[in-house]
Amino acid sequence: MLSQCDVVTINCPLHEKTRGMFNKELISKMKKGSWLVNTARGAIVVKEDVAEALKSGQLRGYGGDVWFPQPAPKDHPLRYASYSTWGGGNAMVPHMSGTSIDAQQRYAAGTKAILDSYFSGRHDYNPQDLIVHKGEYATKAYGQRAEAQKK
Repeated sequence: MLSQCDVVTINCPLHEKTRGMFNKELISKMKKGSWLVNTARGAIVVKEDVAEALKSGQLRGYGGDVWFPQPAPKDHPLRYASYSTWGGGNAMVPHMSGTSIDAQQRYAAGTKAILDSYFSGRHDYNPQDLIVHKGEYATKAYGQRAEAQKK
């Protein structure tokens, strides 16, 4: 089916069998000049392989609302991917998975707790409210499970 589609979307969870699933081999089976849209997790694609597919023209464009790793470093290949003559490109936006009303209420409560803790000088943050703390990952999310488990 990949060879027939103009647009392929990735909408699956990240686990051992999906990590790096969209690699050079799978992308080569896609229709030349097609678009790849990742609304799942950044680690499902091999970022270097996507950047190369954009450069070669195998992909016309890549759209993602996820980075791997996150936050993305300044030298992340998808920040500076060069594009073929197709006139396509790369579009990365903030991850939008938490847009339900319940998720927004949790985010608001977590943000309020962080600000209250900071401005009161307590610095007693709830781990579930943090992604990064003092320059280190404070969560098992974003593909940093092994790093977080070592701590």
